[in-house]
Amino acid sequence: MNKLAAPEIQARLAALPEWSLDQKQIVRRYRFLSFRDAMRFANGVAEVAERRNHHPFIAIDYKVVTLRLTSWHAGGLTDADFDEAREFDQLYERMTGAK
Repeated sequence: MNKLAAPEIQARLAALPEWSLDQKQIVRRYRFLSFRDAMRFANGVAEVAERRNHHPFIAIDYKVVTLRLTSWHAGGLTDADFDEAREFDQLYERMTGAK
């Protein structure tokens, strides 16, 4: 995977409005009604990450799960980060019904 240039990153972020750029990472916080729901989501994230062999940083703070994505081997963000972010958003929508 090739590292994306700044204009490409901005275009990809526009399609994922809940995600933000933090230096060389994209970040999103997901909120849940319970700790159990947050953990269920984190486990789903782990399944996606294992299947894709692309692993996010995961922080769990009670009912909030924060994900951070980057491609270390590329030295920044790649298509894989944005594709996986979209898949995490779809998992969240399936679990919560949120859009």
